[in-house]
Amino acid sequence: MKFMVIVKADKDSEAGVMPGEQLLIEMTRYNEELVAAGIMQAGEGLHPSIRGKRVKFSGAARTVTDGPFSETKELIAGFWIWKCKDMDEAVAWAKKCPNPMGTESELEIRQVFEAEDFGDAFTPELREKEEKMRQQMEKK
Repeated sequence: MKFMVIVKADKDSEAGVMPGEQLLIEMTRYNEELVAAGIMQAGEGLHPSIRGKRVKFSGAARTVTDGPFSETKELIAGFWIWKCKDMDEAVAWAKKCPNPMGTESELEIRQVFEAEDFGDAFTPELREKEEKMRQQMEKK
């Protein structure tokens, strides 16, 4: 199973405050442990929302809104993609994480949909197209 582990933003991450050396050392050590265990598939930090945009869909209309976005507790500062046997394993790894913000912080864990989750609606033709796209992405 794949999981997205979302690092929630705080006022400092939204203000562009970068982590100190000690936190970077601890997070690097943690990421090395995740990689060695075959858990980590990807992981990145995100720039503050002031540098972001949102695209809102309403029928055929598209509206673009520039950041910053006001609800800091709902924003994302970074993420990992993990491969775990189940949610319990993902939670166990999350509990080992150094505090990502140094103050009160929160990680959110969400399972990523896989082909079998879509049932018969994900036809053999769609599965084949999906596989071709994955192969193209891996080549780039």
